[in-house]
Amino acid sequence: METVKTPWYSSYGEVRPHLEYPDYSLYMLLEESAKKRLNLTAYNYFGKCATYKEFLNQIEDAAKAFLKLGVKAGEKVSICMPNTPEALISFYAVNKIGAVANMIHPLSAENEIKYYVNLTESRFIVTIDLALNKINHILSETKLEKIIQVSVADSMPVAISVGYFVKKGRKIHNEKCDIAVKWNDFIKEGRNFETKNTLFNPDKNDTAVILYSGGTSGFPKGIELTNLNFNALAIQSFEICHNLHEGDRVLSIMPVFHGFGLGICIHTVLYFGGLAIILPQFNANDFDKLLTKYKPNIIAGVPSLFEVMLKNRRMEGVDLSFLHLVISGGDSLSESLKEKVDEFLKNHGTNTEVREGYGLTECVTGSCMIPLNRYKGGSIGIPYPDTYYKIIDPDTLEEVPYRQNGEIVLSGPTVMKGYLNEPEETKETLRLHPDGKVWLHTGDLGSMDEDGFLYFKQRIKRMIISSGYNVYPQYVENVIDSVPEVLLSCVIGIDHPLKVQVAKAFVVLREGYEPTDEIREKIKNACEKNLAKYSWPFEYEFRKELPKTLVGKVAFKVLMDEEKAKKEKQ
Repeated sequence: METVKTPWYSSYGEVRPHLEYPDYSLYMLLEESAKKRLNLTAYNYFGKCATYKEFLNQIEDAAKAFLKLGVKAGEKVSICMPNTPEALISFYAVNKIGAVANMIHPLSAENEIKYYVNLTESRFIVTIDLALNKINHILSETKLEKIIQVSVADSMPVAISVGYFVKKGRKIHNEKCDIAVKWNDFIKEGRNFETKNTLFNPDKNDTAVILYSGGTSGFPKGIELTNLNFNALAIQSFEICHNLHEGDRVLSIMPVFHGFGLGICIHTVLYFGGLAIILPQFNANDFDKLLTKYKPNIIAGVPSLFEVMLKNRRMEGVDLSFLHLVISGGDSLSESLKEKVDEFLKNHGTNTEVREGYGLTECVTGSCMIPLNRYKGGSIGIPYPDTYYKIIDPDTLEEVPYRQNGEIVLSGPTVMKGYLNEPEETKETLRLHPDGKVWLHTGDLGSMDEDGFLYFKQRIKRMIISSGYNVYPQYVENVIDSVPEVLLSCVIGIDHPLKVQVAKAFVVLREGYEPTDEIREKIKNACEKNLAKYSWPFEYEFRKELPKTLVGKVAFKVLMDEEKAKKEKQ
């Protein structure tokens, strides 16, 4: 089978030519964009806004402050922040001076933060005050020399910051830390620092950002992503989304320490001149208020975000006609959930349909997406421009026929540089094939049709083997989710004395439904009608909600650990 060569289409169906990518840094791409629209708003934080011109000035002040600290080109600066203006400013300022942004989840445990800081040998860290004590506790075991301390209230409008302090801020009690400096003091130092030029012009293939994979065991791997990786993502995303416009308001609630949040909701948005609506914390219960207050033209999130939208009773009657692009990524979107979301959007005044993307942090985030007006049932779409996909037999590296399952591999300008300090892991994931290209091995199972549309099955390691048969949890989940009363489900493998493993289904019902024998039978009948017998769940368990990872994916490993602990107690 011949590799499908970038079979991507515009909304009108024609194949588009290759794109051009800049040789310079991601900051320089932002600057180029900003200079075209200096007076447009770049971001909105609780109603406090900054124009593109003001944003560039904020970045310049921070860049000078980092230089005064002694940050050198190529060294890693840790950023342990939620979505605040300071996180964005730090990210671009670090890149402007040629350093590398090491993005850390602020809710990470002490040992995790220590691992991330030591892996990158960071001397400096920008952190939210909520994480300051954790960092203080591990200081002696790191090379940290200075901590820049930020409060989520630092950039809030005065009235809102006062309210925040009364409700939450006064409860934060930070221990004394001799090397900590508050953000505003840090910036003042930068303004007073005399330097001829803060702009460093790196090679496009220099590492710009380090993000972290979910990690299958132990600590996650540090993923080295380059200036080209991020810039190519922004340019490709603009092309494949098709309906992005200067001034579009984007609800940027995906976190900046995640490829989806940083690459799509920030860098891509600023590339095309959008307005990023940023919030340090997303509260699912306030989703209706966010939509009616900010009236975003674009929302992007994981499937759990749309589950929340469907469950929120206050969304009834809300006019969503301002929406023209809805993107789901970060986790698999079942066909039935897509249908429910599309119906919901239609009933709330917009003709847009949710468009699923597929990707992984090793290529920043999305590299495949459902094209505008070209949806195929069950498909995750077509590759981004200049991105090549093929389906292979993982044992032979040979391509398999169309519609046959194999490992999904991809190649293109967003593919990572490698795993930091892990040459063997890098070699295992980035492989040179006989065709002369380096391919990223995703570890995902899927297929491709004759038109180049991709179909994701599931993680290869998630497969259940029962009595010698392969059971695909996501396929079972799709059947269960098709039952009208079901909101979402998660299927895992549990031990069985005769069959080695069998499937167990955890089910969350839609708002207004309670578990009954009748609903259980309805789900069971759907499985028996649509699945081979060896795939039928052996057990069904109803839950009010399912555990989620820090970025909103269903944490199936938590369910597996719970089952394992339960068995050990027996």
